[in-house]
Amino acid sequence: MDLNDRINKVTMFYGASPLIMDRAKQLRRRMTEPEKIVWEIIRENAILGLKFRRQHPINSYIADFYCHKVKLVIEIDGETHNQESAILYDENRTNVLNSFGIEVIRFKNTDIRKNISLVKKEIEKKCKDLLSN
Repeated sequence: MDLNDRINKVTMFYGASPLIMDRAKQLRRRMTEPEKIVWEIIRENAILGLKFRRQHPINSYIADFYCHKVKLVIEIDGETHNQESAILYDENRTNVLNSFGIEVIRFKNTDIRKNISLVKKEIEKKCKDLLSN
């Protein structure tokens, strides 16, 4: 691994372990339907020319989607995220990501299925805000 690879691993993956990297690779092969829908609207630099990565390792977590340029994580929450234990886990995870200077926005599966155009507008707005800062 050359110096650029090591720097990239630290700055883009925040020290994610090989185990987390492998798990992310597996998750990319098994995206949920709402994740596939969001991926279709953000892939290929479709949002303000920004590159998003799917199932991206960050430290000990795997973000559904991540844009390194604006340090934005997009999370897609299914029904399991309504359980108390999941709510606490998500709050802790968001706090850890925030400590790296990463912002997190969340959308529920139902939001994606019922109003994807609004989801896209919210992602664009957040990206514009982050680009202007």
